[in-house]
Formats: sequence, C-alpha cells, structure tokens
Amino acid sequence: HRSVEAIVVGIPNLGIHRIDEYSPFVDSRAGGGKGDRYLDWVISTVKPLIDEQFRTRPERAYTGMAGSSMGALITLYAYLRDPSVFGFVGVLSPSLWFAGRSIFSTLAASPHVPGRIYLDIGGREGKVALDDARRMRDALIGKGYAPGSELWWVEDPRGHHNEVDWGRRFTDAVTFLLK
Repeated sequence: HRSVEAIVVGIPNLGIHRIDEYSPFVDSRAGGGKGDRYLDWVISTVKPLIDEQFRTRPERAYTGMAGSSMGALITLYAYLRDPSVFGFVGVLSPSLWFAGRSIFSTLAASPHVPGRIYLDIGGREGKVALDDARRMRDALIGKGYAPGSELWWVEDPRGHHNEVDWGRRFTDAVTFLLK
C-alpha cells in the first residue's frame, strides 16, 4: 500500500469580491458572474505553473478542486464546465441558491462524466440550504453518479455554515477524493 502525496494550492479569495469571482451566473440581487474568467485563469495560468514547477500528474484523474459556500458553487461548476480538466471535486456547503439555483440547470444540461464528487451540508445551515443540498445529491444520483464510489454525501447534523465545520469535514472529503 503506497501513500498518496498531494499538492494543495490555496488561492485566496478577494473578500467581498468573492461573489464576482466564484459565481458563473449573475444574481439579480447579489451580482456576480465572473466565474468563467476565474476558472479560465485557474486552468490556463495556475495549473500550467504548478505542473511546470512541481512533479505532478497533470491528467484529470489527478486534478481536483475544492471549496466551500460560494467556493463550492464555482467548484461544482468547474467540474461540469471542464470535465476534461477536473476529475474530482470537494463541494462543501455549496451556495446552490445563487442566481435562482442556476447550477441545477447546468447539471441537467451536462453529461455524466466519471469522477468523484464529495458533497456535504451542515444540518444547522437552515431548511433552504438543506433542501437544496439534498436536491443536488438526488440530481447527481439521477445523472448517474454512484453513491459511495463517485458521490460521497455527508449531512453533518451539528454543522453550521462556517470554516470550523468545513475544516472538521475536510479530512473525510480529501480521503474520499484522493482514494
């Protein structure tokens, strides 16, 4: 049994401007809509730089992304938009409500591409967030993502929408995504 080594690249968000960079859709109240530019930068600038500077396996099976809240929204969108680049994603407490839940129609229009998706939600994030996350879980299963092998679903009964709870669940996410 060989241990897996991973290279993790942390990209800081732009604070209040994270809505712009992490949203592929424009929301009538929250704004946003620059997510495609952000992903183009990650794929055409950041990833080639990492692949050049470090000993990586650049294939999609070894390339993933993870994020929480709005970061989770752009992460799931990246997997759907660029399946030739990303083979796994960690989607923690995603802001699925954004732009009238546009991510659901994006999923509906996307083909099933084998890979691994970790999806979670905190039980204390509110009924709307719970319902949206459960709906996304069901939509992913309906699209063909097999629970346990391609989709790992976690509903954390004591989880809130915050970094402490995302951090607590992240080890399990990484364990699934890197297996």
